[in-house]
Amino acid sequence: MFCLMNSPGGADRSGAMGMRHGTKTRQLSKPLRKIYFTFILLLLIFTPRVDSSWWYIGALGTRVICDNIPGLVNDQRQLCQRHPDLMQVIGNGAKEWITECQHQFRHHRWNCSTMDRDHTVFGKVMLRSSREAAFVYAMSSAGVVHAITTACSLGELKICTCYNHKRGQDSDDRGTYDWGGCSDNINYGIKFAKAFVDARESMVKDARALMNLHNNRCGRMAVKQFMKRECKCHGVSGSCSLRTCWMAMSDFRQTGDYLYKKYNSAIEVTMNQDGTGFRVAERNFQGSTKKKLVYIESSPDYCLMDRAAGSLGTAGRVCNKSSRGTDGCEVMCCGRGYDTMRVKRVTKCECKFKWCCAVECKDCEEVVDVYTCKPHKRPDWLDVT
Repeated sequence: MFCLMNSPGGADRSGAMGMRHGTKTRQLSKPLRKIYFTFILLLLIFTPRVDSSWWYIGALGTRVICDNIPGLVNDQRQLCQRHPDLMQVIGNGAKEWITECQHQFRHHRWNCSTMDRDHTVFGKVMLRSSREAAFVYAMSSAGVVHAITTACSLGELKICTCYNHKRGQDSDDRGTYDWGGCSDNINYGIKFAKAFVDARESMVKDARALMNLHNNRCGRMAVKQFMKRECKCHGVSGSCSLRTCWMAMSDFRQTGDYLYKKYNSAIEVTMNQDGTGFRVAERNFQGSTKKKLVYIESSPDYCLMDRAAGSLGTAGRVCNKSSRGTDGCEVMCCGRGYDTMRVKRVTKCECKFKWCCAVECKDCEEVVDVYTCKPHKRPDWLDVT
């Protein structure tokens, strides 16, 4: 199409081609026409979407201008314009959940690496409907919930505050306590995250959109699952004869650990015939997929640089020679071998506590071996001139 537009008379040729295409289609028999249009529909549904993502808000810092954020759909842009302070919170939250993603995958071939100045943030790897995509969508949704809920409780937003409607008495194994204080407003965080994060996927009726919506929901529910009760004691000399309690979110690391376990047990699915849900690909699977992360296609092995698949490869990655896990040199380097380099490392040692409030340490040098994956060997025929 672009070649025709860039050449003289391109529009006329395009029109002629369209006429000939239409004539040939009309000449097909009715069963063949049905097969033809079914093929076109499937092609439109399963063609990977190359577009920007709201995740890029995290890279904008304080420069969040709604009209200039690439990848926002109309509903997201309207929310952005009505709540610019919330967009700032979401941007800061994006940095947190991306950092958590990189922590969880630090020992994997794909290590949640981001692409500089790339509006898709993670590059083409997210075009695949893989386990990694399932995890990232769940983590990003959880990150928005956590960031907004935290901002509400800290009084940083005009539209919401902490939740102070829980009143009365309750009891646990330590006795009775009063509900009071200010609980984290998790319900508002979930409500806004659903409206903002799900906006793009709600516009599309295909397998990938259903997958994203499902995993987004799993991420939101993961944050709520780890709400915990916190209490403050009252009474003479800290006797704790009276307690005031409220509900608070757990550290985001707990959500990250939970979703990483869900990544390891993710379920492969296919879209059902009416396009409203999933069918589990594994015949022996029993149970519900409601709390499971789901994916549609298998992941690449991420061993080699593959721009089409979004893989950066593992050449130069540090590996653990003694490990049999994903961080081990055999697994990380995909059998290519590794290089050994001796380096000096400075660490704090012989630390002593000094009255009243300081710790003094010495700087100690040690020589350690660092192992890095060898690059992929070029085939001999590529070197022939």
